[in-house]
Amino acid sequence: MDFEPQYTPEQEAFRKEVAAWMEANVPEDLETPADAADLPREQWEKRREIGRNLGSRGWLWPTMPTQYGGGGLDVDHAVIIEEEMDKVGLSMPPYYDSGGKMGGPTIFVWGNEEQKQRLLPPIFTGQVASWQLLTEPDSGSDLASVKTTAIRDGDDYVVNGQKIFVGSAFLPDQHWTVAVTDPEGERHHNLGWFMIPANLPGITVQRMDLLIAGGESGAGGGYKNTVFFDDVRVPANNLIGEENEGWKAAQTHLEIEHGGGGRIARNWIVDHLFEYCKTTSRNGHPLSKDPDVRDKLIDIYMEAEILRLFNLRNYWMRHSGKRLSYEGSQSSYFRKMSGLRAGQSVLEALGPYGLTYDEEWGPAGGHFEAYARSSLVSVHPGGTADIQKVIMARRIGIGRATREQAGALT
Repeated sequence: MDFEPQYTPEQEAFRKEVAAWMEANVPEDLETPADAADLPREQWEKRREIGRNLGSRGWLWPTMPTQYGGGGLDVDHAVIIEEEMDKVGLSMPPYYDSGGKMGGPTIFVWGNEEQKQRLLPPIFTGQVASWQLLTEPDSGSDLASVKTTAIRDGDDYVVNGQKIFVGSAFLPDQHWTVAVTDPEGERHHNLGWFMIPANLPGITVQRMDLLIAGGESGAGGGYKNTVFFDDVRVPANNLIGEENEGWKAAQTHLEIEHGGGGRIARNWIVDHLFEYCKTTSRNGHPLSKDPDVRDKLIDIYMEAEILRLFNLRNYWMRHSGKRLSYEGSQSSYFRKMSGLRAGQSVLEALGPYGLTYDEEWGPAGGHFEAYARSSLVSVHPGGTADIQKVIMARRIGIGRATREQAGALT
């Protein structure tokens, strides 16, 4: 059975246009370090420039309406753009923008027209990069238990509190976050969802020293931070959605974070692993000729393909306006668990040397070590594996009289 999308002659002509644009606009010296924390500042800036150039054509957010900076394209053309991005080793967007990937769609669904006109074009044209600020010292998987407050004072909300394990190696232009707007209010009806300019007085960012930084490889992720809010005055018109009803908006960004947004990219570690095993010998023969190693390679390839198809399905559903149910958490759970299995298979196939991290003499420039490290930490962010199982159960009606509905994406 062929699971790949089929394209019309017009769409294939569009692919040639996109490929030609990529050849002309993606620098040949673009680097993709094994660990995102190793991305140099100049490489980050090159990715930002690629993003702005994509945004000027409407290709950064191709399915979003043109009046908000999107391309107004259908899902098939969007898939083509992302496939061609993947061929040159880039994701979409090509830089770390967790706030944009989830914050932009949330504003599109819950913002009023003035907010859409003001906030969306800079995101969708690549002019700004944003951080998602959710986790707190005492609040992670239970997001509704956040303690950061945003209390109305005239035309502003005064924000106090802190967020941890957030952001990337490079400071953003804006943050979006969830905060308590009514300390005495009912749970899930006491929150606000805010877009906050990062240069407001009272915001302090402190880098965290972590063994595992995480982040998106090659996109400028890496490193995590603590962000402190000390009497930060945020304009009231930066509250998205109704006052005290920020949980509704949060359901949209959580749906995307939990896998409902989908993605097109392949798992690049498969390419590195296959090439390494073909060109590296053990006992006088290439690793790829060892029966046990071949079994591991097949397992890793199959898991990567299953995940790619889950993500392709979710991408199509989201951008086609289909209502999701359990699909996002299904792909998220599979990604987390298959990452652990693949990391173990890499170790068994290559031995301890495979976990050596060094861009010059480590195997595959350190990609295997970084992947194994990431496979451990990735079980937690974006909702733990247990959280994904709970969501799937609720969406298919286990243990409840009424099935839980997915967050709105349109």
